[in-house]
Amino acid sequence: MAHDDHPINIVSHPARVCVRRGGVPIADTRRALTLFEASYPGVRYLPRADVNMSLLRRSEYTTRCPYKGLASYFSIVTPDGVVENAVWCYEKPLPVAAEIAGYLAFDTRHVSIADEHAS
Repeated sequence: MAHDDHPINIVSHPARVCVRRGGVPIADTRRALTLFEASYPGVRYLPRADVNMSLLRRSEYTTRCPYKGLASYFSIVTPDGVVENAVWCYEKPLPVAAEIAGYLAFDTRHVSIADEHAS
């Protein structure tokens, strides 16, 4: 659960979001959410339906966040190789983060995430 000293706020992301690994497109959506947690930078979560799941392989790795719940991980598989545990999701998040169920987040050390604002 969120605490006063560790707030969680989830908002609709106003721009189209494209995720790539090298030149390979992985996701493209206009329905992203941004999760703001305490003083951390916002993290974009993309709906699973807008992610090319054929490029992801479920990992056995998990982590637990006391505020969001159990995170499951995926590895990215492209012709350039495998990037282990570069994508995560909260399939059954705690109530304060319920909006991100069915959404995926990407480790920005391994992918490029670009916003395209409407002109």
